[in-house]
Amino acid sequence: MNHAVHGWLIPAISYAIACVGSLLALRGTRWALLTEGRGRRNWLMFASFSLGFGIWSMHFIAMLGFTVSGVEIHYDVPLTALSLLVAVAVVGAGIFTVGYSRRPLGAVLVGGVFTGLGVAAMHYLGMAAMRLPGALSYDHLTVGISVAIAILAATAALWAALNIRGTLAVAAAAPVMGVAVCAMHYTGMAALSVHLDPGRDSVTGGVVALQFVFPLAVGFAAYVFASSLAFAVAPSKTAKRPPALAGRAAPLRR
Repeated sequence: MNHAVHGWLIPAISYAIACVGSLLALRGTRWALLTEGRGRRNWLMFASFSLGFGIWSMHFIAMLGFTVSGVEIHYDVPLTALSLLVAVAVVGAGIFTVGYSRRPLGAVLVGGVFTGLGVAAMHYLGMAAMRLPGALSYDHLTVGISVAIAILAATAALWAALNIRGTLAVAAAAPVMGVAVCAMHYTGMAALSVHLDPGRDSVTGGVVALQFVFPLAVGFAAYVFASSLAFAVAPSKTAKRPPALAGRAAPLRR
């Protein structure tokens, strides 16, 4: 197996995508805490999609650099799409827990578990979508470590969303979250073993990884465009603080 067949280019791009998703999720959650009613719900949905789609994109861009010598890897499209939906839905459960809870510490812990499990579920569903002439197996201890990394990373990200104020602070937190997301991915990949079947020299069904490039590029471009619009309508730093944060002495600011 080779996890970086194209060198450091693919891992670097996937890391950048993870950072962008983390940045937008952190800002979206902060903006949600500056608003109430429908506005809060919309910003939490934006944060959920940003983190879920960002992590999912990071995973599948990283998979462009994964090869197994002598075989062509295909991916089951419905299962791959399901992994995206799971990522957004479970990550969203964690973010909404934080967004509507009046007990920040408990919300961060519960939301971190939900969000981390969503990241891990997305990764292993995506791996289950692989089709090759052989079987996959995993080292259970390393899988457990990867899930623990995902939960710790998600908990740290939600804590940052509640406590880190200011654009520069969030910009500094996002790369740290990006490192954690990539660490979870490559730890999960380290758990993988591939056992080829000598009686099979090809696999039918699914699509090769390169066929994901165009839809990923289009999807990411639309994502960036929508995010730009979101930045344009972001609440101002003078927006009213929600009741859940009313007791905090430090004002929220952009």
